[in-house]
Amino acid sequence: MRKYKNLRFFIINPLVYVIFNERGYKMAIIEYLKTIFAKLSELKPITMVVLVVIILASVLYIALSKKRSKKHDTKMMAYAGISIAIAFLLSYIRLYRFPQGGSITPASMLPLFIFAYLFGAKAGITAGAAYGLIHLIQGAYIIHWAQLLLDYILAYSAVGLAGFFRKDLKKGILVGGLMRVLVSFLSGVIFFGEFAPEGMNMVLYSATVNFLVIGTETIICLVVYLIPSVNKIVRNLKGQISV
Repeated sequence: MRKYKNLRFFIINPLVYVIFNERGYKMAIIEYLKTIFAKLSELKPITMVVLVVIILASVLYIALSKKRSKKHDTKMMAYAGISIAIAFLLSYIRLYRFPQGGSITPASMLPLFIFAYLFGAKAGITAGAAYGLIHLIQGAYIIHWAQLLLDYILAYSAVGLAGFFRKDLKKGILVGGLMRVLVSFLSGVIFFGEFAPEGMNMVLYSATVNFLVIGTETIICLVVYLIPSVNKIVRNLKGQISV
């Protein structure tokens, strides 16, 4: 019996204690899973109301609209609302939190990339700006109106630039992600240089942080999109949109 207990220890223990938090401490998987979804509890009631209204309005807009001339606009409004809501909720699922700030999410920008790919850059940029406004409603770290504009409007709007690459979403994801990095990098240099470690150039600090956080997120979006089943779903959606 003792033999089996030892065997169980060697089998289970590596599975239970394989996760490390941002401070490098060993964390049980059950605790790690709690931290993944913990941020969802921070959502304000007003934010939840806004998200529910957006989703319901999108569904109702499709169900009630009967004008053929508005068919494309109907789809665009519906997909915009759903894409924004999904992207926002995914952004509150935190797979890993960097010590210097910022988190890795399960491809939270991907719904916005896909929306821009389906409907073009103008619609994508608008959806990105609306997404940023929801983050403002939820709560934002603001020290200057220009920083607000850069971090919460322009940075997310940049994701919509993927709409300029409607024949190749891979390029769209890379360009949209890179432009978001550049806007956030500019904000970091102008407004957050004081947080750079002593002796470290603030330009290098901002570039490192933003490429590490947003760059990683962009790569995750690209990898998820390249999964055959996900790629097939996006192609099917594009076929439906163009009908």
